[in-house]
Amino acid sequence: MEKMKKRTYKFSAARVDYYLATGFSHLKKIADQRSTILITDENVYEAHGARFKGWNTIILDAGEEHKVQSTIDDVIDELITAQADRSTTLVGVGGGVITDITGYVASIYMRGVRFGFVPTSLLGMIDASIGGKNGIDVGVYKNMVGTIRQPAFILQDIDLLATLPQKEWENGFAEIIKHACIRDAAMFKQLEQNSLKQYQDKKALLSQLVQRNTMIKTRLVQRDEFETGDRKLLNFGHTIGHALENMYELMHGHAVAMGMAYACQLSNKLTGFAHSDRVIKLIEQYNLPTTASFDRQKVFDILKMDKKRVRKEMNYVLLEKIGRGIVKPIPLLQLEKMVLAL
Repeated sequence: MEKMKKRTYKFSAARVDYYLATGFSHLKKIADQRSTILITDENVYEAHGARFKGWNTIILDAGEEHKVQSTIDDVIDELITAQADRSTTLVGVGGGVITDITGYVASIYMRGVRFGFVPTSLLGMIDASIGGKNGIDVGVYKNMVGTIRQPAFILQDIDLLATLPQKEWENGFAEIIKHACIRDAAMFKQLEQNSLKQYQDKKALLSQLVQRNTMIKTRLVQRDEFETGDRKLLNFGHTIGHALENMYELMHGHAVAMGMAYACQLSNKLTGFAHSDRVIKLIEQYNLPTTASFDRQKVFDILKMDKKRVRKEMNYVLLEKIGRGIVKPIPLLQLEKMVLAL
């Protein structure tokens, strides 16, 4: 049997054990089945039902539209019925919606219980499960309510990606491209030289890419867990992206891809960024959209309520060059004019 590959990373008030390239079967060595409850959604359960055998499991409806307070209330009711107590561990097995919900419930149930994640999507592995952000949406406002609390562990099993629909692969690569744009010019070149199909076909190449992206986000969060500095860079493409995502019910990665393309246009005007064409070409190379027809005024009205707003300015993530992102405060009046002109 393969050995568990464990690395531990220290954050401000917690240590998180990362089990990279580790099979799902090892979960029983990390969490006691007798006092653990798995939280997943109907799609993941249908695809991987055999893996849940012997585990107490809560199965939720799938989709971003269910990442709301009513779902949290339902999960808490189920935990009370199951007599879950402070010795209970919750484990989110799924994509970003499930890890967000699980982390949020675990942070507030009985004022906090132990939790961990087994991400089953590419987006979940390299982004949503990492960093301790847990939350829910309120109307059209993404992640408006939540907590920052680190999981006890993250287990990454690359084999779980085998059942992903093609759109979910594309969804995850949007965040990989984002990491390359803000922090890793060498990875940007590697992405240019490869294709989505090559990563899908070569497990070792994919595993290396997942671990590289896991480390990019982990190191940024270690330096700035509560988003006062460098962690803000992870919002590249997310300001307009989040507004588009909920307003038009888009997939997260598709919305972020367009957000990155528009952020490149703003970067050209505000930092002199000269490589928008390369970024847009790479986004399209991974079958992601770079533009859409949308109501600019309505999108601005939503994004001005984004969590990154500070009084009358928005902290906007721009590019100086490929591999170097910066956070620039933009007055809302100026930003509104720029968004309307996109």
